[in-house]
Amino acid sequence: MKWMQELQKNVTTGEELACCFPDIQSDRRTEEMIRKYPVSIPAYYLSLIDKDDVQDPIRKMCVPSFGELDLEGDMDTSGEGENTVLQGLQHKYSQTALVLSTDRCAMYCRYCFRKRMVGKVAEETAVDRESVYRYIREHPEITNVLVSGGDAFLNENSVLQEYLENLTAIPHLDYIRFGTKTPVTFPQRITEDGELKELLCRYGKKKQIYVITQFNHSREFTEQSEAAVKCLQEAGIIVKNQTVLLKGVNDSGEVLGELLKCFTRMGIIPYYVFQCRPVTGVLNQFQVPLLRGYEIVEQAKNMQNGNGKCFRYIMSTRRGKIEILGKGAGDNEMIFKFHQAKRQEDKGRIFVRTLGPDDCWIE
Repeated sequence: MKWMQELQKNVTTGEELACCFPDIQSDRRTEEMIRKYPVSIPAYYLSLIDKDDVQDPIRKMCVPSFGELDLEGDMDTSGEGENTVLQGLQHKYSQTALVLSTDRCAMYCRYCFRKRMVGKVAEETAVDRESVYRYIREHPEITNVLVSGGDAFLNENSVLQEYLENLTAIPHLDYIRFGTKTPVTFPQRITEDGELKELLCRYGKKKQIYVITQFNHSREFTEQSEAAVKCLQEAGIIVKNQTVLLKGVNDSGEVLGELLKCFTRMGIIPYYVFQCRPVTGVLNQFQVPLLRGYEIVEQAKNMQNGNGKCFRYIMSTRRGKIEILGKGAGDNEMIFKFHQAKRQEDKGRIFVRTLGPDDCWIE
């Protein structure tokens, strides 16, 4: 397929990075870092970077830095391992099944919460897909499936068709979701593949299909990315967005607010603003303190009309998705609520914590 050939041109080595960015040296240390956390940058996304600005927010999301070698943090901050019921299949919340369909992405984000696996090994991905379908069929409490990865749209169309053929045939599923960042990083995967659009159109008539994507900065909205979103919408897909709050990228109310305006303009549903997870290689680079994050989110929210305010500021922890509701009565008190919970006793529970100015996470 043409899109696969195009991905072969991605920047993946220290030598190629050094050719693009004069401040990067192609040396042993750079190559060791890339071996630990692979690099892959499509030509399209590379073109969005201001190469004269080492603090460019687009660059920060795709170009590695030695801060990734910091060993603080956790490789599995939300307990994916303990919720894995089959290789590649997680069942943390009763109504949702999550399939890790591939370890590949069109671009490897430097803040990825699956740095432990993405671009490196397929040991956590679904190999025995028949067992995955069987598990979902045998668990009628599951009403939706999220096919993710890596990036779900890095699967070949034949694999996507197999997922759709099997999942749309399961009566107790209400809808199917695909997690993909290709509208943002590699839009030609969608705009130049008529077969993909036809598949989504055909199976979307059997069950509603959602695409969950991830725009983090308004500069990622280009003629090409907007065309990819429109292509999905024309196929009957509901497009939702999960933004990650990232230091040096979108950690100001104005920047985040402009991004949210792009969603309402494009008919994208703003789903979550995620607190960046304390992942090893990410924690000290991208996390924003919770007290400051709340102020940023509120400032951005106040710039929106009604449709732009429908997202939630969320942390995804081992016990569930926790919404950051607002400030409490005491100094530095923050009110939290379980938006989704693994345990019955946590569902809907509201609690208060006193936070320090540098606290970026709670347990």
